[in-house]
Amino acid sequence: MNKEAEMETGKIVIEKVRGKSTVTSSFSKYPLKFIIPRKVGPSRVDAIWIYALTYGGGIVSGDAISFKLEIGDGCTAVLTTQSSTKVYKSLGSKCSEQYLEADIGSGSMLVLIPDPVTCFSTARYFQKQVFRVRSDSNLVLVDWITSGRHESGEKWDFALYKSTNNIFLEGDEPLFLDTVLLEHGSIVPLAERMQDYQVIAMVVLLGPLLRHIQGQIQEDVKRMMAEQLQGSPARWDRKMTSNMHDFATKPSLIVSCSAFGHKFVQGGGIIVRVASMTTESVYQFLKHQLAGLEALLGVLPYS
Repeated sequence: MNKEAEMETGKIVIEKVRGKSTVTSSFSKYPLKFIIPRKVGPSRVDAIWIYALTYGGGIVSGDAISFKLEIGDGCTAVLTTQSSTKVYKSLGSKCSEQYLEADIGSGSMLVLIPDPVTCFSTARYFQKQVFRVRSDSNLVLVDWITSGRHESGEKWDFALYKSTNNIFLEGDEPLFLDTVLLEHGSIVPLAERMQDYQVIAMVVLLGPLLRHIQGQIQEDVKRMMAEQLQGSPARWDRKMTSNMHDFATKPSLIVSCSAFGHKFVQGGGIIVRVASMTTESVYQFLKHQLAGLEALLGVLPYS
């Protein structure tokens, strides 16, 4: 695939101007659109919020979206969405594609907190996100997908979903390389392989400003898994699991957490992986675990 080399459909540059994070350059074209509010949260918080939208409310078969973010030294930016990213049915073998390349300056922070991707029946979707960081950059990355349109009876009924997330240090030194691939075509159908789980998610936190949140998440995940082994759901998830009769053998929410990058990046990083039976429980998990970002962003993520 050489789509990355094609003309961009969007670009945003954020730099320090008079001590404040400021959008100094922004452009987008069909099918991409950016909404950048003048201010989100208290005036004392220095953070730019960017909402990425697509015309028509989703990504059409054959669409190719490619955009760049340049976050200058000492700046903070949030990239989010207003609703789930819908990927419409594929026409033949056409694949919908989305590329993001982000350069995160020294002491800067990028927080990528979208709603989930929802692929329609037969949809084919590929996304690639590349992040270039410094040793003191900060990154929060949430990447997640639902099984489809439940109200239409679609569960893991798309043809292809591939999501690649790569983080490079100081240019081209690989720090984190990850790909999730879900596709039809194997002996066992995708829906059967996923069993009752309807959402999968990955969360990455990297950098010195996020050290405290990383430690809290690691402790929470450790406690959650211990409680699940004992048959008792975590406190904040009990209302969503009260009707689960076989929780001990098939928990409604599975979470793992591992560390990486401590030798190369100040504060190091963690990777959290989630599988859940409901979208709402993942929203609640993200809201709870990322609550510490409110002081840095001015608004509670996923509130």
